[in-house]
Amino acid sequence: MASIDPEVSHRQLKEFPAATAWVLAEFARQFGGAATHAAFAPGRVNLIGEHTDYNGGFVLPLAMDRGLFIAARRRDDGVVRLASELIPGVVEFSVRELVRRGEPAWSNYVRGVVAGLQQSGAVVPGFDAFISATLPAGGGLSSSAALELATAVVLEAMTGTVMDPVRRAFLAQMAEHEFAGTPCGIMDQFAVTFGQRGHLLLIDCESLERTLVPMSADDTSILVINTMVQHALNDGGYRQRRHECEGAAAAMGVRTLRHATLTMLEATAMSEVMRRRARHVITENERTLKAVAALRAADWQGVGQCMAGSHESLRNDFEVSCAELDCVVDLARGLEGVHGCRMTGGGFGGCCVALIESAHAAAITESLRDGYQRATGIVPTIFITRPSDGARLLNVGVSA
Repeated sequence: MASIDPEVSHRQLKEFPAATAWVLAEFARQFGGAATHAAFAPGRVNLIGEHTDYNGGFVLPLAMDRGLFIAARRRDDGVVRLASELIPGVVEFSVRELVRRGEPAWSNYVRGVVAGLQQSGAVVPGFDAFISATLPAGGGLSSSAALELATAVVLEAMTGTVMDPVRRAFLAQMAEHEFAGTPCGIMDQFAVTFGQRGHLLLIDCESLERTLVPMSADDTSILVINTMVQHALNDGGYRQRRHECEGAAAAMGVRTLRHATLTMLEATAMSEVMRRRARHVITENERTLKAVAALRAADWQGVGQCMAGSHESLRNDFEVSCAELDCVVDLARGLEGVHGCRMTGGGFGGCCVALIESAHAAAITESLRDGYQRATGIVPTIFITRPSDGARLLNVGVSA
């Protein structure tokens, strides 16, 4: 049976009956018999506010209308079996004792959630699960958070556990920290948990306050451009920048860079690297709040200017861009109908996000695809996405 085509349009992907039916049928093919539970968790694209979440700052993500499906069925022998659409073979581990990290690496996102539930007192049974995604792994679109939250939603239903959504998001973050080895902030898990159709989500990562920002205009769209250059946030680059931010905050005598100002930065002795890291975070928080104000006023040019400043800061001060990301941003800058474009996600590859006029979407997509392929020899994946709802349980009978 053919897999779900990641190139399919966002409108088709919103047809959950077909997508859910495919995942349930594939579960039955892999494991025999019907799944009893299924869930969907969206990916996340961040319009602006990068590397600010673990510094207590502001972020402005949205839950996408693409994401990850999981279908599952309880087992009585304490064994977990995981199968993925994209990776051959079946991963097995036991829940008879506290689950620990293991191989392959991708299974640790599931293992971490299981372990977190065990530590909370839940009795997690063995289960079979089939996983299918319409997100590129390593593309900076939170495929890992989607897997964590989809797993949590399914296991809550399977065990009768009722978990507060904030607690669920932090459990998923714990899985990322302790099992995947990525010291991420809370943005991804919050966006995947609390996303709402037609809205971006302004998150204050210190207070955890969440504010919905409407984004439902048909004449304006969000375009995602996957450079097809893979990154791994647990390879040291992400962790190093977090340490540099913490060092800069300590030098200025503040708990996090959320409480730092450019005046404080100029008056404090520190390494040039830490100074640049801190400057990015301080100015990125300012840009994010300016972008929210511009969005509320439908000032698309103002949003675009904030996005351009964000990318420049990520490239020069935070040093997490790369030639391929810069190429997309440079190509987009001169195209009619592009309000703004920047890298999104942790960096070191992955995706760019652009705010565009919907009427020019086809021409913009063609220009970006052709220009990027000429410059790099790589064919990018480009698609429109819209703000969607967060992780939820699906009806295994028909659809969500």
